[in-house]
Parts: sequence; structure tokens; C-alpha cells
Amino acid sequence: MQTATIKIKGMTCMGCVNSIKNVFKNVPGIAQLEVTLDPAQAIVQFDPADTSLSQLKEAIIDAGFDVVD
Repeated sequence: MQTATIKIKGMTCMGCVNSIKNVFKNVPGIAQLEVTLDPAQAIVQFDPADTSLSQLKEAIIDAGFDVVD
């Protein structure tokens, strides 16, 4: 398992947090997920054999948010 902290730009409310959580439900290999509004980030524990950090970031972007590198 690998853990990544992804900083997210554009979240303004708990609805945004729930949108991110819903997007990750469709991503394979996620073992644990924590999305917080303050700080605006997602902490994701995932299996690198099933998904990659770039796929996780792409899922956030597809949901309409920006990833801060």
C-alpha cells in the first residue's frame, strides 16, 4: 500500500468534500480515504498495482477541482 496527500483547490463546502469522496468510489485499489475541507486535501491509501497517483489526481480534476502540486 502507498499513501498520498493530495492538496485540492476549489473546495468551498462539505458538498465539495462529498463530491470528491464520491469520485473516489469509482477508483479501484483505494483502501482508505480521508477528505478534509481545512486543509483542503485528500489523504489516500491505495494499492499501486490497481491505481496510480496520477489517476487519483485525474479523478479530482474530472470532478471539477484543481490539484495543487
